[in-house]
Amino acid sequence: MSADSSELHPLRHRPARHASPIPPSSPSAPHGNSNWRSVRARSRTGPHRDLRLLRRACRRQRRVAALVALGYFAVFLTLTVALPSVMTAPALGGLPAGLCLALVQLPVTWLAVLFYEYTARRHVDPLARRVRHQTPHPRDEQVRP
Repeated sequence: MSADSSELHPLRHRPARHASPIPPSSPSAPHGNSNWRSVRARSRTGPHRDLRLLRRACRRQRRVAALVALGYFAVFLTLTVALPSVMTAPALGGLPAGLCLALVQLPVTWLAVLFYEYTARRHVDPLARRVRHQTPHPRDEQVRP
């Protein structure tokens, strides 16, 4: 389920404004004209830029944390299946290496959670605050009769 609220607030139609960057007088103009480039450049710097950065930061954060936790688990399972002799060999204090690696899985998961929270506070939360301050809240807008 997505937290995207763009469906809740549809764009208002503005007459004589089109989504196409090509001027209406030249419908067959190539996409390489200067008007298209200026529209393309503006789309990278508008108010939606911070929202795109926020989405990208959240995706990156989720991917890294999930890959760390699940990657370690996948390595553990692969070693268990591929090299059972290594997993049964004695390691620290006479415990089998497989048990030691299984016990290390909990701290690895906690490190992934701590990394997730650290990057959220450092990168994602400031972006979310910036987006929140730039967008008007629906309660702040006056209702017109």
